[in-house]
Amino acid sequence: MILGVIADDFTGATDVASMLVRAGMRTVQVLGVPQGPLPQADAIVVALKSRTIAPELAVQQSLDALAALRAAGARQIYFKYCSTFDSTPRGNIGPVIDALMQALNTDLTIACPAFPENGRTVYRGHLFVGDALLSDSGMRNHPLTPMTDANLLRVLQAQTPQRVGLLRHDTVAQGADATRAKLQSLRAEGTRVAVADALSQDDLLTLGEACADLPLVTAGSGVALGLPPAYARRGWLRPDAQAAALPAVGGAAAVVSGSCSQATNAQVARWQQGGGASVQVDPLALHEGRTSPADLLAEATASLAQGPVLVYATATPERVGAVQQALGVQAAGELVEQALAHIARGLVTRGVRRLVVAGGETSGAVVQALAVQQLQIGPSICPGVPWTATRHGEAADPLLLALKSGNFGGPDFFREALAMTEAAA
Repeated sequence: MILGVIADDFTGATDVASMLVRAGMRTVQVLGVPQGPLPQADAIVVALKSRTIAPELAVQQSLDALAALRAAGARQIYFKYCSTFDSTPRGNIGPVIDALMQALNTDLTIACPAFPENGRTVYRGHLFVGDALLSDSGMRNHPLTPMTDANLLRVLQAQTPQRVGLLRHDTVAQGADATRAKLQSLRAEGTRVAVADALSQDDLLTLGEACADLPLVTAGSGVALGLPPAYARRGWLRPDAQAAALPAVGGAAAVVSGSCSQATNAQVARWQQGGGASVQVDPLALHEGRTSPADLLAEATASLAQGPVLVYATATPERVGAVQQALGVQAAGELVEQALAHIARGLVTRGVRRLVVAGGETSGAVVQALAVQQLQIGPSICPGVPWTATRHGEAADPLLLALKSGNFGGPDFFREALAMTEAAA
């Protein structure tokens, strides 16, 4: 193994894994802290559900994942978080970085959530989503991790006692040698975590080359694009052109959506506008006993006879706020996750073999309900979202899973994803 990745949610794990596969690294995703020997691969991505849990638990799970990856011989460790830096003033990004740095006995790393291909760029330490600052984007209304400050130095410094510095774009634009030199200069000045600017894929390639020898890299998925070429230049990796090959899988198809992002709201609306069958999950109706997960599963199962069905709890920020006020933030989230996970598991037992899941928390709940252990990473549906295949868990036959971060994909994502698998169906 060359690279060991610790991802703080399940969609983020498939996101970074897709970048590695795209660059020719044979990559396997392991769901949860590994409990046994790891598979043979160039890169192993450990998918945790640690983004919104207590910081202390996130740290312990990350350290447990690190121990497994180091025992398997990983040359480098990569802590992967969301390209919108989803966290709270307490963490969990800062505390996990601190713990990993201490465990690896390293005094310098970078922090770079940039993913220009998906509109996430960092300039002078400020995170942009498209043309808007992070704080002016839909992330300001996120139900669990509202991001109201685009200044990553300020956000991260609030989460760590270590000094946070800036690796500016005018240095990155000069290439890998200049970037390496600046990192050493920042280290000498006492900086321990350098927020790195990146505006283009070329910048990601530069950062990959400049950071390939660091014990720890922390980033979104973008920087992962730059690491495989750097490994190849060092003679560690022989890129595999077939790294993204997956088995052909037929059978019924469904979409389960728990994300309430602007992008996913648009995707749900487009599905319905196109005449797609859909079943809405109403948290208040569930709480009040006016419906149940079993009722919703029966409705979704009936729709499968006519084609793919969408089961969704996706809603506007106003509706989400009303539900959270009535039930509480944590209780509302858990109620929706448990219902969607129950429905997804039921759909798989009823013959669904191609399943799209939208939302990081929802994806984590679904794969845990399916008892999935490992995912083989396949071709990308859109930047950051690949199809994956597994033979583990509830399905006796291979199951294709697409785990989509709420913010990713265009309005037609659901149909485009399923269309990629139609030939097999």
